[in-house]
Amino acid sequence: MGMFLPVIGFIFYLLLGRNLQKKHFVRWHAVQQEESIEAFQDQHTALAEGTYEFPNEITKRHQGLIKMNVDYNHALLSSKNDVAILAEGKEKFRSVIEDIENAKQTIHIQYYIYKMDEVGKSIFNALVKKAKEGIEVKMIYDDLGSRTLRKKDLKKLMDAGGQVEAFFSSYLKLFNPRINFRNHRKLIIIDGRIGYIGGFNVGKEYACLDDEIGYWRDTHLRIEGNSVYNMQAHFLFDWHQARNEELKVEQRYFPSFTVDADTPVQIVSSGPDTDFESIKNTYIRMILSAKKYVYIQTPYYVPDEAFLHAIQIAASSGVDVRIMTPEKTDHPFVYGANSAYGGDLLESGGRVYRYKKGFLHAKMLVIDDELATIGTANIDVRSFSLNFEINAILYDERFAIKCRELFEADIKDSFELTKELFEKRKTWTRVRESVSRLLSPIL
Repeated sequence: MGMFLPVIGFIFYLLLGRNLQKKHFVRWHAVQQEESIEAFQDQHTALAEGTYEFPNEITKRHQGLIKMNVDYNHALLSSKNDVAILAEGKEKFRSVIEDIENAKQTIHIQYYIYKMDEVGKSIFNALVKKAKEGIEVKMIYDDLGSRTLRKKDLKKLMDAGGQVEAFFSSYLKLFNPRINFRNHRKLIIIDGRIGYIGGFNVGKEYACLDDEIGYWRDTHLRIEGNSVYNMQAHFLFDWHQARNEELKVEQRYFPSFTVDADTPVQIVSSGPDTDFESIKNTYIRMILSAKKYVYIQTPYYVPDEAFLHAIQIAASSGVDVRIMTPEKTDHPFVYGANSAYGGDLLESGGRVYRYKKGFLHAKMLVIDDELATIGTANIDVRSFSLNFEINAILYDERFAIKCRELFEADIKDSFELTKELFEKRKTWTRVRESVSRLLSPIL
């Protein structure tokens, strides 16, 4: 278990060691921090003093990124993880239901969008069944993202003993002072040892069962290992806020176990409760450290100035920079922004692809067959500073290669927006791009 043995102290630090009162819209309850923070402090000190034993050569080469996220996000690096990548909705939901059915102690589930359609009901019914068996089931949904979800839809789970909470809810639906600060995280933690993290929400469109939307391309991770402790801590952090009550962190949520795998992972979060935009800064650090290539998939490419400069510097320095966005978007101004900022990348020597098989919702960045990050954060101001987001960073050559190959396979279902094509766009398209640039801070 290594540095994760004294986990309770670290969890208290993660939950309570941040300045949560500086934003008036976030009302958190304080609880007594009675435990030490030995796990975090040991890794922090070892990295600072140069005595940390890195689990592989990739982590050693990227120790600056690791240290930044330990120092500013309290994101411990855990080396014992078994990670699977899920790029199809049906595959992801089958895996989730199977793990729910095999749960022995706890099931914690959190989504930005949860729809009670055929896909949502299949997961919901599995949760109800486990709650009736006496398994602890806790569910968080975002009050705005899941606005079609009604309390009566959830009554069966609550009657079975499950607990359900809406994040940043308001009695006045049309007047919620916190409506702009949404919880965009998608997490499932089962028995404190299996975790799901990534881009998929819950609904039939995510399983490619919506004829109007068509094929849905997304990316999720199933992780079994010590990094699940961090995912569990973030869930409890959000649960504590959603219930508006004091929380006692219990050891049973962080059981001891071992896995026969060695993928190093950091779980990094961001949100309006902190001034340090950890996920954005992770993206920038990865981009500027790339020597060979940077491949990015995102449905919303609306970068701020810092990110834009980083990607232009990398491309103009000879790094193979490629960005893939969907041809079909869910907002006309987002399409205009994707196009406008994609044109900036073309001017710097990068390459831009438009995914045309369906809707691309994946949030992935991979560099040099070394590092990859997958999670909930898009390339836009909302994800960088307004939403509560969470990403996994994986320091592993085998996994990075899988991500690159996934990107390359998606190129076959895309068309490349060349400089020549970009210059031929219509006048209306140029006007829409200009308007989109003006609106980019609020998209």
